[in-house]
Amino acid sequence: MENKRKYLSIVEHYEKCFDKYGDTHCGVDWPKEEDVVTRHKVMLDLINLDRNRPEAPSLLDFGCGLGHFNDFLLKQKEKIQYSGLDISQKFIGHCKEKYNSNTFYCEDVLSDSSHIPMFDYIIMNGVFTEKRELSNDEMTSYMFRILSTLFNKCAHGMAFNVMSKLVEWEREDLFHIPFNVITDYLYKNLTRNFVIRHDYGLYEYTVYLYKNPTIAIIV
Repeated sequence: MENKRKYLSIVEHYEKCFDKYGDTHCGVDWPKEEDVVTRHKVMLDLINLDRNRPEAPSLLDFGCGLGHFNDFLLKQKEKIQYSGLDISQKFIGHCKEKYNSNTFYCEDVLSDSSHIPMFDYIIMNGVFTEKRELSNDEMTSYMFRILSTLFNKCAHGMAFNVMSKLVEWEREDLFHIPFNVITDYLYKNLTRNFVIRHDYGLYEYTVYLYKNPTIAIIV
């Protein structure tokens, strides 16, 4: 494996989880199903908090895995045009069988993002929470490259989550990153219009990035 594509080890890990646990929350390495629902609600708030949101926005679920966020949207009866993207052919093949009315992309956007159209919103749920064998520096670089690439593909906003540093202990295979490392990169390279969510009870936080200021208030 080329060092520049060392991030493929993360993909291999998730595929092994799918092989072992099937189409379940454990199949994408989330230990608790109730926490998955919490994460989905937080990701959806990227759109709900935006006063500039379109009537029926388009959304790309980057690193969609088994498409569970689409299941959540259908249960919530949300009027959102859902598309999914994953680098894993195994995951995308499964999603295409499950959801024949949605569009799915199997792409490595760091190699070529030209096939990916513009979306109103992009979410990345769990894409940066596990670093596996990558060092912190390698994972940070990987994350920033993804964010830079995808911010050019969204018209309104983007959301992603990472593990918090405000914990009693850290797992070596998880990606714990301080607020200031992320915020410093965002305002220097992407946008000053961002929100950090550390209020939903999990050992992680979610960042919303917006193209334009929004005055929506979390209640």
